[in-house]
Amino acid sequence: MPVIQVQSICKNFGSLEAVKDLSFEVKEGEIFGFLGQNGSGKSTTIRMLLSLIHPSSGHIEIFGQDITAHRNQIAKKMGAIIERPDLYPYLTAKEHLQLFAKLSQKKISASQIEHTLQQVGLSNRASDKAQTFSLGMKQRLGIAIALVHQPELVILDEPTNGLDPQGIADIRHLIKDLAKEEGKTVLVSSHLLTEIEQMAHQILIIHQGKKIAMGPTATLLDPTKSLMKLSTSNDAAAREKLASSEFAAYLLEREEGIYITLPTEQIAALHQYIVNAQIPILSLESKRSLEDYFLQITSQSN
Repeated sequence: MPVIQVQSICKNFGSLEAVKDLSFEVKEGEIFGFLGQNGSGKSTTIRMLLSLIHPSSGHIEIFGQDITAHRNQIAKKMGAIIERPDLYPYLTAKEHLQLFAKLSQKKISASQIEHTLQQVGLSNRASDKAQTFSLGMKQRLGIAIALVHQPELVILDEPTNGLDPQGIADIRHLIKDLAKEEGKTVLVSSHLLTEIEQMAHQILIIHQGKKIAMGPTATLLDPTKSLMKLSTSNDAAAREKLASSEFAAYLLEREEGIYITLPTEQIAALHQYIVNAQIPILSLESKRSLEDYFLQITSQSN
């Protein structure tokens, strides 16, 4: 049974349809990457998963239970951080965890609180007040609060906001450990596509409130096809030639540059076609990162 099961949810704010007929599943023990541009409906979906707002239509189950009918039971097994965490400026990091441990109504030992602070790299700031923390440290404390009651499901909305490169790497390793070592299920949204690519087992991409791609990272980045960026001495002429050729179906709409997605075995033919058109080639680069894929499919769906 999936940990999260979302069936055809929609969310309307007046005339604005923020989420449109969205369905997906998150399996136990996996890291589920949730990607979308600003305004795509990503945060709205997460708020529905946390019962902060209700779908206009559709159905959500978590741990096999309806989130509306069993909200309190489900909440005890979940931990979440949404955007910037709400903190008490005059409480220390340790006092925050002690407070939220009590609110969870679970028996949480002092050693577990120490372990949680260590997990997020705040052991040496345990006795410092939150008002002295940088944005990145506040983000770490917010993640610690989400983890202190040992939830089975962790939902992290942009967990690396405000972190430096080392901090981002630390949180990436933490998320991997939560799934691999502790068996937790993690849903994580981020605008840092390369980070999602490095840690997520499954990826969901939404655009303008609709699902446009979902699946294992390895499947989305299909090795049998290549996304190529072509640069020539005259890109306008090259694009015009390609638009009337056998490669027309492979051209992608981009504001800048010429991008083509095609079977790998046709790359040589593409190169030869441009040479025969007597347009000097400056570069022909393969682009197969998640960021390239994301830009590819959101361009196609506009």
